[in-house]
Amino acid sequence: MSEGRLTVRDVLGLEQVAAWGAEVVACPDRLDRPVRWLHVAEAPDVAVMLTGGEVVLTTGLLLAGEDRAQVEYVEAMRRADAAAVVLGLGRAFRTVPEAMRRAAVRCRVPLIVLHRPAPFARLTEEVHARLLHGRFAALDLSERMGDALSALNLSGVSLQRLLDEIAAYSGGPAVVVNLAHRVLACAGERGAQGDLLRDWERISRQLAELPGNGAVALGPDGQVVARLEARGTQWGWLVLFGHRGGEATGRVLGRRGAEALALHRLLGAGERGWEGQAAEALLTELASGTARAEDLLPRVRAAGLPTGRRVFVPLVVRPLAEVADLGAVVDRALAEEGLAGLAARVGGDAVAVLLSVGYEHDPDAQARRLAVRVHEKLAARGVAAVAGAGFGCAVLDEVRRSFVEAVHVADAAVAAPPAGPVARLRDVRLRGLVRLLREEPELQAFIERELGPLLGRPDLLDVLRTYLRTGRNKSLAAQEQHVSRPALYRRLQSIESLLGLDLDDLEQLTSLYVALLAHDAQRPYGS
Repeated sequence: MSEGRLTVRDVLGLEQVAAWGAEVVACPDRLDRPVRWLHVAEAPDVAVMLTGGEVVLTTGLLLAGEDRAQVEYVEAMRRADAAAVVLGLGRAFRTVPEAMRRAAVRCRVPLIVLHRPAPFARLTEEVHARLLHGRFAALDLSERMGDALSALNLSGVSLQRLLDEIAAYSGGPAVVVNLAHRVLACAGERGAQGDLLRDWERISRQLAELPGNGAVALGPDGQVVARLEARGTQWGWLVLFGHRGGEATGRVLGRRGAEALALHRLLGAGERGWEGQAAEALLTELASGTARAEDLLPRVRAAGLPTGRRVFVPLVVRPLAEVADLGAVVDRALAEEGLAGLAARVGGDAVAVLLSVGYEHDPDAQARRLAVRVHEKLAARGVAAVAGAGFGCAVLDEVRRSFVEAVHVADAAVAAPPAGPVARLRDVRLRGLVRLLREEPELQAFIERELGPLLGRPDLLDVLRTYLRTGRNKSLAAQEQHVSRPALYRRLQSIESLLGLDLDDLEQLTSLYVALLAHDAQRPYGS
């Protein structure tokens, strides 16, 4: 028995009904009909007071001895869409009235007789209390969920954060899909998400077969499917899995979730589109190294990227000036080159791309084609950029490591842009290595040992940086520092004194240079 939802079978399963010797004498296959209310009535014309879904309780006093009246009574119940008729034996009928039973079979109206005296008032009180409790629970859920989701929307949360909240209310995984059944976002327990996405093609076919054309459809295994639409146009579905509550709460979950998602779209999600947000979530996790390897194949597949007989190449594009529509620039470049790939902003100032390249093509050449087209588009605006690529991955499990490499290469390349359109780890050399190792505790300790006294003197640190960058050319370094050569000499002497080393000692100088590169790698662009 589900909270807030009763069927005829649920009513018959109540303890007091069993004690009254209930027997189903017509249509036992129709006991799963929902019960909206119980109505006690002896009038033959009671059907005019019904609105559908009622269980009608009667002793049949005004029907005894009149076969025609019994038939008309049952036919009226059918027209009123009554859920069932319960006849108490003893006062008007001692046995089942055959005319009434035959009419119930023909009209497909469940007929139940009670063989022992039954106080109808006790049954109506019990059933109505259960129905009202469920309805109040659904109303309470609707109010709480509506308030919480509206507050999140007004605070400007992401689609993922909003869906996380919807999943928390439903108690199971929540998925947003577009009209092509492509998964745009998924929330809930990670293991359950992975199971769904791995089998998504089969599951989506099952969902499409659910009956009903309303705003919310309920499946037999706890699925809740809600239409996502605005101004009469549908753009997708919200699907909740594993709902164990009643029909009323299921419909509340679907309706409130769909309303919140529609509001989220109206408040600004349309600027990037949910497809863009889904790509951003996946690529952000890949670029940060937090994506789960076991989830990658179903997520990439669900995002619409080809996965069969492919090599995957991560690419990170970082402009040297602000480009508000950088993601759109890269998307257009992908389309113009006819390349399969996902692109999205990561970290606010870069765009990450995951290229899917068929075995028949050279993945390095494909990455180069994309980088060249992006550079051309940005150059037309007077903006330079660097592009860093990871290594080609024949299996998705390797993509996380390659993506992290691409991020570090792009960061390192900003300080020393490569000659070609796309940089790889070999192109950024030592600078790239220290970028990769910048979070290691041993490297942090090395920086402290080598540069410690200068870390509180940014003026002298900048002098050292200029001196090393100019190849220890003191004249050129003095010019860049806008000081005289004697003034530069004094500052270099101060550096030697503070660090206790000789800047003419090649080994000491090399160690100092590596420490300075590592120190600069902590800064946003590795500069």
